[in-house]
Amino acid sequence: RAKNEKLLEAWIANAQSLIGNHSYSHPRYSEVGYEAFMADVVKGEELSRDLAIKYDKELRYFRFPFNDMGKDSLQHHRMRDFMESRNMVITPFTIESSDWMFDYVYQHYLDSGEVGKAKAIGEQYVEKTIALVKFFDEMAKSLYGRSVKHIYLCHDNAINADYLGEIITRLKLNDYQIVSFKESLTDPIYDQQDHYYKKWGISWLYRWMDTQTERVKWMKQEPELTEIQSLYQQMLDN
Repeated sequence: RAKNEKLLEAWIANAQSLIGNHSYSHPRYSEVGYEAFMADVVKGEELSRDLAIKYDKELRYFRFPFNDMGKDSLQHHRMRDFMESRNMVITPFTIESSDWMFDYVYQHYLDSGEVGKAKAIGEQYVEKTIALVKFFDEMAKSLYGRSVKHIYLCHDNAINADYLGEIITRLKLNDYQIVSFKESLTDPIYDQQDHYYKKWGISWLYRWMDTQTERVKWMKQEPELTEIQSLYQQMLDN
């Protein structure tokens, strides 16, 4: 715990960082229920708020573990009301590329000394991320008739330490501009009503759609991740 708290303080002390609460113990809301999840959120908030005060920063943002916002509309609405009562902003995202799964396989190969295989996974991660950015960008243009300010969800892990710079370089070469999280939130798309009341952590571009039929239509067109999913499952099973 002490090591994690030291890491948290180092992050918050960084002048460039924003602070967000991600709960205290990373539970699934749909599994533990409202009361237990609410208590865990408060515990995480208290830890981060003390550091926010210490470094004169604002604590406004919350991201659900696994982006699991509840198993049904009741859980969704109860937690939204709770967040509003604490002046917290539920943080959306429009693009993600399962970096956590790539990272698991990547670190497995590094730990076993299979550097060539690790490098191949890193390169695959870059390619798939660029493909998914292009897919969600084209989806947004089709839905809204314009370019939007996307939010990319990724994690502080080994594969991003080694390859996020390459992803950013590739995006810039494709004429994408990198903007801050706060700048992205100024896009009016983030003012929309969320119509998705299941536990799966899907892109907000899907959540804003009116029907599951429309979601499925677009999901079927996503760049596939079957190769990394298969490797990940094999490693879990062994």
